[in-house]
Amino acid sequence: MHGDGRTFSQLNELECVGEDVYANVWQTNEILRIDPGSGTVTGRIDASGLLTPQQRQDADVLNGIAAIPGTDEFLVTGKLWPTMFRVKFVTGQLGQDHA
Repeated sequence: MHGDGRTFSQLNELECVGEDVYANVWQTNEILRIDPGSGTVTGRIDASGLLTPQQRQDADVLNGIAAIPGTDEFLVTGKLWPTMFRVKFVTGQLGQDHA
């Protein structure tokens, strides 16, 4: 996958939603929105703010993304995360999406 002058590899946990594919970048808190026809990254979501610093101490990597049918929301979780989050991806000031 490519976008913003970068090539992304080690994609994990793919989720197809409409015309887009969402995938997290393994070992990071980043989720990519990808155009499946071109492989172009059309959005980058920073999920690092979901866990509190205390929750992050015992948690492992983000690795769960599931679209909630009939909504624009997703369930996001990770290995050893104490909870699952119901989120909407919204565009921030610099064009980067956030959970």
